[in-house]
Amino acid sequence: MNKKLLLIDGNSVAFRAFFAMYQQLDKFKNPEGLHTNALYAFKNMLDVVLKQEDPSHILVAFDAGKTTFRTAMYKDYKGGRDKTPAELSEQLPYLREMLKDMGIKSYELANYEADDIIGTMAKKGAEAGYEVAVVSGDKDLTQLASDHVTVYVTKSGVTKLEAFTPDHMKEVNGVTPTEFIDMKALMGDPSDNYPGVAKVGPKTASKLIQEYGSVENLYYHVDEMKKSKLKENLIAGKDNALLGKKLATIKCDSPVEVTLDDLSYEGSNVDDLRRFYEKMNFRRFLADLAQKGELTENKTEVKKQDYVVLSADNLDQLPKAAEVTFYLAMFGDNYHLADFAGFALKIGGETFVSRDVFLLQESPLKEMLEDSAVQKNVFDLKRTTYGLYRLGIKAEGLSFDLLLASYLVDNEKNSNDLGELVQGYDYYDLKTDLEVYGKGKNAKIPADDAVFFNHLAGKTAAIAALKDSLLKQLKDHEQDDLYDSIELPTARVLAKMEMNGIKVQPSRLKELENDFAVRLKELEEKIYKEAGEEFNLNSPKQLGVILFEKLGLPVIKKTKTGYSTSVEVLNQLKEQSPVVSDILEYRQISKIQSTYVKGLLDVIDERDGRIHTRYLQTLTATGRLSSVDPNLQNIPTRTEEGKQIRKAFVPSSPDGYIYSCDYSQIELRVLAHVSADPNMQEAFKTGYDIHAHTAMKIFHLSSVDEVTSLQRRRAKAVNFGIVYGISDYGLSKNLDISRKQAKEFINEYFDQYPGIQAYMDWAVKDAREKGYAETIMHRRRYLPDIHAKNFNVRSFAERTAINSPIQGSAADIMKIAMINMQKKLDELGLKTKMVVQVHDELIFDVPADELETIQKIVPSVMQAAVKLDVPLVADASWGHDWYEAK
Repeated sequence: MNKKLLLIDGNSVAFRAFFAMYQQLDKFKNPEGLHTNALYAFKNMLDVVLKQEDPSHILVAFDAGKTTFRTAMYKDYKGGRDKTPAELSEQLPYLREMLKDMGIKSYELANYEADDIIGTMAKKGAEAGYEVAVVSGDKDLTQLASDHVTVYVTKSGVTKLEAFTPDHMKEVNGVTPTEFIDMKALMGDPSDNYPGVAKVGPKTASKLIQEYGSVENLYYHVDEMKKSKLKENLIAGKDNALLGKKLATIKCDSPVEVTLDDLSYEGSNVDDLRRFYEKMNFRRFLADLAQKGELTENKTEVKKQDYVVLSADNLDQLPKAAEVTFYLAMFGDNYHLADFAGFALKIGGETFVSRDVFLLQESPLKEMLEDSAVQKNVFDLKRTTYGLYRLGIKAEGLSFDLLLASYLVDNEKNSNDLGELVQGYDYYDLKTDLEVYGKGKNAKIPADDAVFFNHLAGKTAAIAALKDSLLKQLKDHEQDDLYDSIELPTARVLAKMEMNGIKVQPSRLKELENDFAVRLKELEEKIYKEAGEEFNLNSPKQLGVILFEKLGLPVIKKTKTGYSTSVEVLNQLKEQSPVVSDILEYRQISKIQSTYVKGLLDVIDERDGRIHTRYLQTLTATGRLSSVDPNLQNIPTRTEEGKQIRKAFVPSSPDGYIYSCDYSQIELRVLAHVSADPNMQEAFKTGYDIHAHTAMKIFHLSSVDEVTSLQRRRAKAVNFGIVYGISDYGLSKNLDISRKQAKEFINEYFDQYPGIQAYMDWAVKDAREKGYAETIMHRRRYLPDIHAKNFNVRSFAERTAINSPIQGSAADIMKIAMINMQKKLDELGLKTKMVVQVHDELIFDVPADELETIQKIVPSVMQAAVKLDVPLVADASWGHDWYEAK
């Protein structure tokens, strides 16, 4: 087998990966709040390169720090670079973890750059007969290209690569790879912050090196050159050029301690990689592992369970009991639609199993499941309740939920696969569903009944075995009230909401589909007219030719196939030509059409004309609820076209109402409460517009009346940014201002709200002492990295310690409001149904004759959910569809 060495410039590619997916920065966060966009894009790059190169040996090299032998030569080397964004820095330690789990060696060397490590290993590899591939985000490493070394430079993100060989270097730069060093010496490098020769750019530098071969030879003959401004500049810039060559030259004899043998690539540690993907919420990569059949089998011998197989003939053998453990097995996560697999029931010391779920509709099973006096221990109360509801059974008495209890004790132990979850409690003799049901979309229960029934019996045994221990831990952590009074009742409310669903009129969606189609056609024709010709609007290549060649717009960024026409690029150009704004509008409407209009039409339940979303109660570390299949929390609200989607969501009765009530700035109110900052509390107690109040403070105005709309917008960004631990970099991007100005805004904010700075300092100190952060209701978020030696890892944990109590308390308040609201509806015997929860907003389906009652009770119930040092405010609106209700 031919040996191939793959060398990757870790910092450079990570930087490119971060900015390649910067527009999706806020979308790519794991349940802990860690940004993951760079990790995701880096992994995509690795997949492409591993498939393309099929390496036998791999190394990812990282910079060890800012101080190197080059800074000793030139103290301002790389001195002009901005500080790495915190949103990227926090991901770098986890990048190394991902590489380790993938079986890839990473390495850094004090006093040297990643380039020097790569140069040294490339030389060793080539000398040892390896084919070498180098991947970087910039062209500095192209000087290493040779007959046995190909250098790939990322283009258009990180998954498209341009290959630099000696021939390609000659074609692109007019010089050989080693001569490229001399070119850089003459040009200088603004990125690395060292000067070259004044007025010497790439073309002049290339021409000079083609003629003289090297910087040294050029200066040997410089006196022979004709008098010119170039000659004067060359003579004046001699020291810069000679220094630049030293700085630009990659050191290929660095004291690297790893050997080629150390870099042998044997593939991933799949179990570790799976855990990493789960921690980062990388569902696509998890699905890839499962689809490829790469997840390893449970090597531990599974404990043999005793059980009785139930059938219609022996149902009368079931003993009566005041407490039972029950598990309903289904294929897949979407229990609204998943096929039933079977069930298990543990009563005392006996366990009963069956594939036939319709037995549950028979006596005495149905009576037992519907008897509130019989306490049931289950895994995932909401899933179980909904599954039984599909079988026509109204479950009562579900009193212990292993999933919820485990999630509260440690929010990382929240797998929806019981077999996987209990392994975290040293209960290693239970297989996962994937291992038993099979792999892939068409997974089937094994033909061997014994395997399946033993699996079901093991599940009920695990639930029963872990119950007392988890309940004790909840009590020890003062979380028993959080569990009993918030999480369990919330699960019951959510189950009811999922059953209710929300009515959707397909005719309105189809009307929107037609309207959008007409609008898209109009925009298409308008764009063709502005462009002067027809072309494929969905082809970036054709669009690039129109914009940058025919219309002569300035080129912002190039890709391997032509010009970049990304949203980021088009936003920079929209003021220069009306066609750009039309293209952006076309893309926006097209996305809404495909994702939401057509997407929602596909998920309307034909039986009742409703959409039944699922709520994920144990996904986020903060306790915030998420909506999936479909995600009703993600319907666009910033554009009028996005808002139009809500017109399709209507009440059950023709004359009824959709009623919306949402908390006003709940997280900022929680922040005012926990920080006890007098200025912020004053703003909320007196009913000021908090953003205008903040603007007044940080811009030193005498009253809120003097605040401009721009100042308010900037203050709003700072207010919400503080809650989420925003950096000066993040704020500068959000407001399109300099990092220095963003930093000044943040500093001014803390000057005006000193209590918030004091709270942040206390929150970090408290988390260091306890090892966790805690909400008002004692929801814990463990922070093992709060003592980490790595600055970036520790900094992320510190930011989490600050914002988790705020976000988590807001989530708890919403859950309390939902519980109390459902109680009120039940107490009054109202037909009104709570149908959707969107972050800080509750949506109700209200009959016309109950609207007056709902107007009185909903805001009052929500505002009375908890008592803070500042008032909770809930704003309501209503209409004959969700659009009118907003």
